[in-house]
Amino acid sequence: MFGTGRYQTRIAETPDDVTACQRLRYRSFIAERGLTLPPGSAPLDRDEFDARCEHLMVEETHSGDLVCCFRMMPMSDGSQIGRSYAAQYYDLDNLAGFPHRMVEMGRFCIVPGRRDPEILRVAWAAMARFVDDQKVELLFGCSSFHGVDAEAYADAFALLRERHIAPKRWLPRVKAPRVFRYASALRLRTPDLKLALSRMPPLLRTYLQMGGWVSDHAVVDENLNTLHVFTGVEISRVPPARARMMRRVAG
Repeated sequence: MFGTGRYQTRIAETPDDVTACQRLRYRSFIAERGLTLPPGSAPLDRDEFDARCEHLMVEETHSGDLVCCFRMMPMSDGSQIGRSYAAQYYDLDNLAGFPHRMVEMGRFCIVPGRRDPEILRVAWAAMARFVDDQKVELLFGCSSFHGVDAEAYADAFALLRERHIAPKRWLPRVKAPRVFRYASALRLRTPDLKLALSRMPPLLRTYLQMGGWVSDHAVVDENLNTLHVFTGVEISRVPPARARMMRRVAG
């Protein structure tokens, strides 16, 4: 799609490309978290949603090494949201009436140990170009907190409750068997802003800086050892300065 000198991005074109993404996802979501797959399984993170998605790859220019990837599932409007990954965990009937193009973004990961902020900047610029090219009006996905101890993230959840709950007309409802209803549980808690931001996942912070909103509850996912919240970004609500910055990087 484009490059910035040190990194370049492209859409996966071959089965080997997709396998490379699944291998990086395994390192990030399974091995790095100390989880295991059934005996005899290949060291890949894969599921039935991969075939429905486009996979964006960020590679180091000089080596060709894959340093970041995520997948995107485009939809013509909200009537297709029931086939999304997030629909397994959230009742998204309210969003079924969304009248414009949307994209589910998921499985975002960076090589464990890489701390170069340029990777995240390039990845989001690639997403911005995709959104513009496809005329997408809603970007959504699941934003994950590592571990299932909700108390460890109490200030982060209190900040989400205070500032970032989804508009009522789009608000996801409870579907998963285990959830943390933080909007009601923490209604009397005043968040410590510094602590809240330090405990907020980087990807979710980026969504929020773009004007994103979240569900009023977190799903407890024991399989991946995470808590996650449904997250949406209406493109029309992205602050103009941030939109200009991402488009400038994307060329």
